[in-house]
Amino acid sequence: MKEKDIYRFKPQDKKIINIFTELGMPRNLAKTLMYISQVDECRSAEIEHGADLRQPEVSVAMRLLQNKGWVQKRHKKKKGKGRPVHIYKITSSLDNIVKNFEKEKIQEIDTVKKDLTSLKNLINGI
Repeated sequence: MKEKDIYRFKPQDKKIINIFTELGMPRNLAKTLMYISQVDECRSAEIEHGADLRQPEVSVAMRLLQNKGWVQKRHKKKKGKGRPVHIYKITSSLDNIVKNFEKEKIQEIDTVKKDLTSLKNLINGI
C-alpha cells in the first residue's frame, strides 16, 4: 500500500510561519497550523514529517489549536488490533485565524499601554 504524500512547505508558507513567530506565536504552533491549513486532513505523523517537528511538539500544538476551536480531531480505527489513529482537520479559515490572532495581539498591546501608564503615574507620584 502506498504511503500518503506528505505536504512540503513552500517559500510563502515559510514566510507566514516566520511572521507568526515574530509576532509571538510559538514556532511549533505556527508550523503545525500552517501544515494543517494546507491539507484536507492529516495524521499527526504527517505533520511531524511535513513540518519537521517531533511527536510531542505536534501533540502540544494540536491541543492548543483544538482548544481555540481551530482544529477538530476524529478517530479512525485501524484494521485489526491497535489504537485508533487521530485524524485532524482545520475548522476555521486561515483568514479567520489571523483575525483572531490580531485581536489577541491588540489586547496585549492595550494591556502593555495601560501598565506603562500606571507605571508612569506611580513614578511621577514619588
